[in-house]
Amino acid sequence: MTDALSLIAEPLLRWFSQQKRALPWREDTDPYHVWVSEIMLQQTRIEAVTGYYARFTEALPDVRALSEIDDDALLKLWEGLGYYSRARNLKKAAQLIMTQYGGSFPQTFRELVKLPGIGDYTAGAIASICFNERVPAVDGNVLRVIARVTGDRADVLLPGTKKAVTARLKAVMPAEAGAFNEALMELGETVCLPNGQPLCASCPLQPQCIAARDGLTGELPVRVKRTKRRRAEKTVFLISTPDGRIAIEKREEAGLLSGMYQLPNIDGYFSEEELKKLLTDRHLAVRELAFFKDVKHVFTHIDWLMKGCRVRVEQPGGHFLWVSRKELRESYPLPTAFQKFIS
Repeated sequence: MTDALSLIAEPLLRWFSQQKRALPWREDTDPYHVWVSEIMLQQTRIEAVTGYYARFTEALPDVRALSEIDDDALLKLWEGLGYYSRARNLKKAAQLIMTQYGGSFPQTFRELVKLPGIGDYTAGAIASICFNERVPAVDGNVLRVIARVTGDRADVLLPGTKKAVTARLKAVMPAEAGAFNEALMELGETVCLPNGQPLCASCPLQPQCIAARDGLTGELPVRVKRTKRRRAEKTVFLISTPDGRIAIEKREEAGLLSGMYQLPNIDGYFSEEELKKLLTDRHLAVRELAFFKDVKHVFTHIDWLMKGCRVRVEQPGGHFLWVSRKELRESYPLPTAFQKFIS
């Protein structure tokens, strides 16, 4: 397999020099820019990230600014990207860079991978793109490309497969390490597409590709899913006062969406009468209550199946924080799962 991969560097780099997309984080090789973009791009499409990246780096132009930002302001900047632990880890890592590295970014894979939220892939991307260290950066796109080019039927969801691909790529890594890694990512994102629909006629690696030769693009890569997704039923309240204020509350500091703000919610589904009693017990004078929207929100390992309940109350009450729509929009980070009810 190493012999087959030894043929890919030259055509891949030539293709990348001609076809690479102009992306804002490619305007320089500042490790801060590469780092922020790579963390944002985890489980998020490039088209969605571009606007967030511009807003984030304008508000927080360097590691020092990121290390000093208030948590709520940070999560507000991140709002809509999901996986909010990524934002918290960015700040933790920035603080370590300031205290342990004097504000200068670590320059090796070995040091980078010690930082919170930076795994092998992100460390490889930063080390190779910014400091030209000859270390692979293997993500899902790269695994798909390599599986098809080599005809490898190993399950790409297994850690051992990723480890093996990393070792094979390291053995054939050219001097232009950063460009090589970016080219593999780019090929997977724009040409060697998932779900058996690659653009083989546009691929610089078609002459070497076993999947293209043998008609296996629909079968490779192999992904064996082993766990069933959990489902959680919830009732979500959009509670408002006559002057338009909305009830929100802060989630616990641990667990899913920790530290974010949310619309009040409870586990399970209930009748209107049961909900009125529950809200009355929480010291709210309910004027009107009605179901108005069902929403499904998908997390990595669980699906929330939510029934929206619009509630009008006489006045603020209970333990909630009551905010205007403007305050909610500008100052309080609200996860996408709950924003779906606001709109």
